[in-house]
Order: sequence, then structure tokens, then C-alpha cells
Amino acid sequence: MKSVVNSENTIIIKNSKFICLLYKVDSNLEISNYLENVKKIYPNATHYCYAYILDNDKKESDDGEPSGTAGIPILQVLEKNNLNHVLCIVVRYFGKIKLGAGGLVRAYTKSVVECLKNNII
Repeated sequence: MKSVVNSENTIIIKNSKFICLLYKVDSNLEISNYLENVKKIYPNATHYCYAYILDNDKKESDDGEPSGTAGIPILQVLEKNNLNHVLCIVVRYFGKIKLGAGGLVRAYTKSVVECLKNNII
């Protein structure tokens, strides 16, 4: 499956790189395929956190980040912007400086907000 990113943005916070990717999706199979593909495109990343909204189906994942610091903030930004049929993946390369729970929430939130500014979904 070819990866068609609808919007992409990268931010650096305290040496950690956050790469936010937004996709328009129409099925759970597409979501699974995009997640699998992103892990191939960005190998050796520390975390692949994501959230999606597909009609009444919503899911989020912290992918090893402290509980509630990545997936939920991503999902909240998508909901606040009234998005549907959307998958947001934030790839993090850890920069050897811990951000703390509040710092992680702010970083993941900022990553998605900045990416939505480039939005073509």
C-alpha cells in the first residue's frame, strides 16, 4: 500500500523529534496498513503514538509513552477540530532528555496542532 500523507509536520522539543502524519481513512484495514507502513518508513523510532476517528469508532495509543500522555492528547485535538475519517500518527525519536508527563502532553498536542495548520484532509 502506498502511503499518501495528507499533512505532515516535524517539530523538535528538547532534542526529541516529533513527526506528525495525518491521513484520510475509510476503513480499519487502511488504518492498520498505514500504521504498519509508517513503522517501515521511520525505523528505529522510540514511539509510534496515534489516534483515529472513523465515524463512531475512536481509538488512541500511547505506544509505550506514560499512560495518557500521547494518544489521548492526539485524539482530543482531532475531536476539537471536528475531524472524522482521520488517522493521526506521531512518530517520536527520543532525544535523551525526559520531558515529564506534562511536557509530553504539550509536545504531542503541539505536534498535531502544527500539523493541522498544513491540513489538506
